[in-house]
Amino acid sequence: MSSVHELLRKGFAALMPLSMALSPVAFAAAPGPVGEVSQQALNPVAIGMFLLFVLVTLLITWWAARRTRSSGDFYNAGGQISGLQNGAAIAGDFMSAASFLGITGLIFLGGFDGLVLALGAFSAWPLMLFLLARRVRNLGRFTFIDVVSERLERTRIRLVAISGTLTVVILYLIAQMVGAGKLIQLLFGLPYEVAVIAVSALVLAYVTFGGMLATTWVQIVKAILLLTGVTVCAVLVMYHAGFSFDTLLVEATAAHPRGDAILRAGQIFDDPVQVTTTLVAMLFGTLGLPHILMRLYTVPDMVQAKRSAFYASLFMGYFYLALIVLGFGSVMLLYGNPEFFEPGGGLVGGGNMASIHLASAVGGDVLTGFMSAVTFATILAVVAGLTVSGAAAISHDLYAEVMCKGQPDPARELFLTRVTTVTIGVIAVVLGILFQDENVAFIATMPMVVAASVNFPLLFLSLFWSGLTTRGAVIGAVLGLVSSVVLIVIGPQVWVSVLGFEAPLFPYDYPALFTLPLALAACWLFSVTDRSTRGTKDRANYHALLLRSEFGDAASSAADGGEAVAGAPAAGGRV
Repeated sequence: MSSVHELLRKGFAALMPLSMALSPVAFAAAPGPVGEVSQQALNPVAIGMFLLFVLVTLLITWWAARRTRSSGDFYNAGGQISGLQNGAAIAGDFMSAASFLGITGLIFLGGFDGLVLALGAFSAWPLMLFLLARRVRNLGRFTFIDVVSERLERTRIRLVAISGTLTVVILYLIAQMVGAGKLIQLLFGLPYEVAVIAVSALVLAYVTFGGMLATTWVQIVKAILLLTGVTVCAVLVMYHAGFSFDTLLVEATAAHPRGDAILRAGQIFDDPVQVTTTLVAMLFGTLGLPHILMRLYTVPDMVQAKRSAFYASLFMGYFYLALIVLGFGSVMLLYGNPEFFEPGGGLVGGGNMASIHLASAVGGDVLTGFMSAVTFATILAVVAGLTVSGAAAISHDLYAEVMCKGQPDPARELFLTRVTTVTIGVIAVVLGILFQDENVAFIATMPMVVAASVNFPLLFLSLFWSGLTTRGAVIGAVLGLVSSVVLIVIGPQVWVSVLGFEAPLFPYDYPALFTLPLALAACWLFSVTDRSTRGTKDRANYHALLLRSEFGDAASSAADGGEAVAGAPAAGGRV
C-alpha cells in the first residue's frame, strides 16, 4: 500500500469520532470526547481536491456578490432558483458525509439495522413534499417564522420561534465548526485555532458577500460531489459483485461473522424505544430545521417549491439506496482482508471507518482523497446554510418584523444582515474553540430534538389545526424547548459520559419521542382552554388564511373580491 494511501486511512481514522458526532445517527458511535487529532503529513491528493473546491466556491461567491443587492436577495436569492437547482441545494444542505460514513458503518457492523436508520433519515422528505412545501411557500416570505406569525400574535410567537431557531443554529454550528477545524488541522497540519478561523473566514466570504445565492450554489456543488462519490463507490462495488445484488448479499452474508443474521433486525439496537425515539427525532426534526425550510423561499412560486421537495426526495432517496450497496459491499470486501484490520481483530479506526476503507479497496488513493474533499465540502455547505438561517432570524424576524413592525429601512436591514452574519461567524469560532476537546455528539443531536420539539409543533399546528392560539403555541414551544434540553442533559450521553455519574436519570439519548408529544399536548390544552379575545382572533385567522395557504395570494384575493384576507397583507404585500 502506498504511503499516500496509508496517510489517507490514518487521517480518516483520526477524523472518524468527530465525523460521527456530526450525524443524526451519532448514537451509534461510542460516546467520549473528541480528543486530539494528530497532525498528519501533507496529503497531496486530498489537499489538491480541497483547494480546487475552495477556488470554485470563491468564484461562485464573486459571481453571486454582484447579484446580491437587497435583503431579499440575501435571504432567498431573489426567489429565482429553479425547482431542480433548489432540490439539489436542499439535498446538499441535508445529506452529510457523516451519514455516508455512519450508515455505511452501521450496515457493516449489523446489516439491517443500518437500513432502518437510513429509512428514518429519508422518510421526512415525502412528508415535506405532500404536507408542508405548498403551504409554507404560500404563507411565508423568508423564514418559517413568517408562516407561524400569520395567524398568531406576531411579537410573542416570533420571539419564541426565534429562540428555537437560534438554539438549533448555534448547536449545529458548534459541532460543524469543530468538525471543520479538525479536518483542516488534519490535512494541513495547522493549529486547531487557526483552522477554525480559516473555515469561518471562508464561510463568511460565501454568506456575507454572496448571501443565499452563493450558499445555494455551494450546496449544489457539494451535492454533486457527494452523489458522484457514492455513485462511483457503488458502481465499483457492483462490479466486484458481477452487477448482481443477489450475489452481493450472498457474499456479504458469507463473509460476515454473523452470517444470515445481518439480514434481520436487532443485531445492533435491541431496545425498540431507543430506536423509535431516535427515528422520531430524525423524522420530525428534519421537518423543523430552519435552514431547510428557508430553502422553500428561494424559488419563484409554490409549484417550484413542490418541485424542490420532489427533487430533494429523489436525490436523497438515491443517496440512501446507494448507501445500502456500499454497506453490504464493505461487508463483502473488507471482512477477511487483513490489511484493513488491527492485529486484535477490529477494523482499523473502528467500524465506522468501513466506507473509507471501502473507497480504498475499490478506488485506491484518488477515490479516498476525493471523499476527504467531499467531507470538507459537506461541512462548509451546512455551515453556510446555518449562518444564513441565523442571520435571517435576527435581521428579518427580530429587527424587521418585531422591532420595525414590518417596515424596516431596506439599506439598514441589509447592513444589519451582514453585521449579524459576521457576528454569528465570530460566535461560531469562539464556541468551536471552547468545545474542541468536548464530547460534541450530544450537541450535534440536540438540534434535531429541539427542532422536533419546538419548530415542528409550531409549524404543523399553525398550518393544520384551526384551534391553535397564541397562548397554546407559546407555552407548548417553551415546554418543548426546556424539556428537550433537560432530558438530554440527564440522559446517558451527558449525565454519564460527560458529567461522570454512574447512571442516567433519563434512560434514552434522544428524547423526541417524549418531548414532541409533550409540546403538542401543551399546545392543545392551553389552546382549547383559551377564552381570550386574542385566542378567538387566532382561531378565526385560520379559516381566513386556509385558501391562501393552498393557492397563494392571487386565489385568496380573488375569493375576497380583490381584497386581502382578514389578518393578512394584500397579495404581494410584506408578511
